[in-house]
Amino acid sequence: MSSISIDTIKNDPQFQELVSKRSRFAWTLTAAILIIYFGFIFVIAFVPKVLAIPLGTGIVATVGIPVGLGVIVSAFVLTGIYVARANTEFDAITQQIVERVK
Repeated sequence: MSSISIDTIKNDPQFQELVSKRSRFAWTLTAAILIIYFGFIFVIAFVPKVLAIPLGTGIVATVGIPVGLGVIVSAFVLTGIYVARANTEFDAITQQIVERVK
């Protein structure tokens, strides 16, 4: 690709909007997973007894197990949300930009 094409793409308002949307969305999801993860770590550090509460009478499993699984699952869910949006909205905009530059 020539430098003219790269400059043309970089200056395209739709490309700038795409970069802005994608960055904002990625940072939002990043903040969400960091809040979830560090929230879990802070609970472990400062009030671990909350996670040690049994799930029920006579049950060996504690609240910490489903909460820990929730942290792991949330990472997969947030990744899936990003991939779904990237494959639909972001890829469509990218294709429009590529077609216009050709």
